[in-house]
Amino acid sequence: MTEAVLSKVKIQPLGDRVLVRPLEAEKQERGGLIIPDTAKEKPQEGEIIAAGKGKTTDEGKLLAMDVKVGDKVLYGKYSGTEIKIDGQDHLIMHQDDILGILQSK
Repeated sequence: MTEAVLSKVKIQPLGDRVLVRPLEAEKQERGGLIIPDTAKEKPQEGEIIAAGKGKTTDEGKLLAMDVKVGDKVLYGKYSGTEIKIDGQDHLIMHQDDILGILQSK
């Protein structure tokens, strides 16, 4: 269980939810034209900023999270709920919305 401290706001995701900061997509240019922000695809990679304790089963057992703070993850295009914290975009989503953990070689 980790909570994110972002300036004056402290967020602790509940259950199996995580707080993700989307990674900035590289500027895309096609044929010398800069694509406007409204036409760009949403980023699908992000960094875990905070994570809940995990999911509780019907029997009352706690299933630990598969991700931890600092993990770079790949998530579905329309996953999570968008929120702004101190002017920065973040997503709160269930761990099930995460497709995988990105690992560098």
